[in-house]
Amino acid sequence: MIVGEMIRPLTPTGLAVAILCGIIIGLERQISGKPAGIRTSSLICLGAYIFVSINGLMHADTDQTRIVAQIITGIGFIGAGVMFAREGIVIGVTSASVIWVLAGIGILIGYARYTLAVFLSLVVVCLLVGVNILEKAIISLQHGVHKKTKKKKHDISEME
Repeated sequence: MIVGEMIRPLTPTGLAVAILCGIIIGLERQISGKPAGIRTSSLICLGAYIFVSINGLMHADTDQTRIVAQIITGIGFIGAGVMFAREGIVIGVTSASVIWVLAGIGILIGYARYTLAVFLSLVVVCLLVGVNILEKAIISLQHGVHKKTKKKKHDISEME
């Protein structure tokens, strides 16, 4: 049995692109020590791709936009899980936004827009890295939650 037949309606190309896009974005997040690293990013992208693809198995009279709408709604719950308040400041908004964009990229892959999906993954990484560079270089961008502080090294005994 050919692999393409076993995984229909998914395609080997779609699976590979979904995982690749997740890796592209997830690598930046993991290197930066942020939530939603390689595994999570790949799974979000892959999951959105799978849901859009299986939507094609439904009856022709089914509203195809409902799956996309449900992905967008559902991914909001995952994004909300990475945001929290610390000392009166909400953090994790960028990570939640990245999760939202990953789902959008997965949706594009579900519609076989592979080149656009990879391009947007690279745009996201350039945006994240570029803004980090700007924030480090321009002091006036370092206010509030964007204030750069040196992280303390914690002793194991402090974590207990």
